[in-house]
Amino acid sequence: QVQFVESGGGLVQPGGSLRLSCVASETISSIYRMGWYRQAPGKQRELVATITTGGITTYTGSLKGRFTISRDNAKNTVYLQLSSLKPEDTAVYYCNSLPPVGAYWGQGTQVTVSS
Repeated sequence: QVQFVESGGGLVQPGGSLRLSCVASETISSIYRMGWYRQAPGKQRELVATITTGGITTYTGSLKGRFTISRDNAKNTVYLQLSSLKPEDTAVYYCNSLPPVGAYWGQGTQVTVSS
């Protein structure tokens, strides 16, 4: 049973940046496509970015290039670089496979964008 531990969130002012990390308990090289998801208060989780084992990435178009996903298979880690953050980016951020596996959801890491 793979477990993901997300970290790196926090309180940041609009326009600021954060780097989120997702460390897996098992090798992620066996997971072809990993994703970062987020869930804002009162809303469902949404997919924000994905990356394949080989480094092919996709992003939610509304993010306008502000997020960058990367992975280090040797470190069993997936990263999400957040930049030019806006209040509407406030959410709990999670990592999981794509499609997500219910048992893989971790606690996420809170990102709060506020002045």
